Amino acid sequence: MDQLTALIKQEIKKQYKSVRQFTTYLDIPYTTIASALKNGVGGTAYDTVTKICQALDIQLINYQNPVLINQDVLNVLERYNSLDEKGMHVVRTVLEIETARCAGQPITSEFIENGK
Repeated sequence: MDQLTALIKQEIKKQYKSVRQFTTYLDIPYTTIASALKNGVGGTAYDTVTKICQALDIQLINYQNPVLINQDVLNVLERYNSLDEKGMHVVRTVLEIETARCAGQPITSEFIENGK
């Protein structure tokens, strides 16, 4: 499954609890969304994908690597930009560790000391 389809599926589940509720909200046929989620959004009409992404706050900056930009993300970016260099370093380090943890990678003292 491509990243955009996976992100759409995740956000529908998180924001709307079910595909049926989401399709009702968007007034798009259930079969259209179900097919896009099953087969990937690559074969779905561009207008439909755009409508889906707008409803879920997904910005199509790069179709290969979609980014969810909602108010929480904007708040994080705003606060990150107000940090000094030391603060930015700490945030990047924590982000690296958490990314590795979520990916199931072992986190050792060497990982922390060397940045990976």
